[in-house]
Parts: sequence; structure tokens; C-alpha cells
Amino acid sequence: MRYYLIDEITPRDMERIFGFLRDNATASGLDNVFWINVPESCLNETQQDHADCRPYCFAVELGRDMIKAELFIRTLRGFNCLCSGFSNEAQKHYVIHFVDEMIRELGVKA
Repeated sequence: MRYYLIDEITPRDMERIFGFLRDNATASGLDNVFWINVPESCLNETQQDHADCRPYCFAVELGRDMIKAELFIRTLRGFNCLCSGFSNEAQKHYVIHFVDEMIRELGVKA
């Protein structure tokens, strides 16, 4: 899997990240995994054509001292659709920007 990883985060900062995601993302049903919606402006042509598969999202996983954001864009409506796949450049930029802005906004030293 391809992902964007930031590690060596302090326990206090991890608590702030967890709180932010709890309040601003969708819980996945798995401990410490959240779904972040991708804006329509970043969707590829296939995803734009699959209105029934929306919303599209990427996973963010929290570990003891790390945050990992997958560079795989998926639909939560079904896992067999061809509209899910590795991020294009706009989606990759969105994933990285989301994580970097969250860290900046929270004052995390990473």
C-alpha cells in the first residue's frame, strides 16, 4: 500500500490528533482508523461518473506515535467497483495537504 507517514509524534500530540479526527472525520468501525472525504474537485473521470458510489474517501490510521494516510481513494458503498484506486496527483496533493494542515493547525511538532 502507498501512504503518507509521519512518525515520532508525542503521546500528547497523538491525543490532539485523535480528538481532531474524532470530531472532523468519519469513524471506520476499526479502532484508530478514520475516513476523510475527498472533494469532488479532486475526483477522476471514472469517480465523477459514478455518482452512486460517492462519497470517496481515504483512510487515516493512528498508531502509538504515528499517523498514516493511505494514498488509495475508495468508495464505502462497495469494494468491488473499479472507481476505487490509487490516488491521482490532485488526490495525492489533497491527502498530504490535509495531514500537513491538521498538524500545523494543532501545533504538532513532527
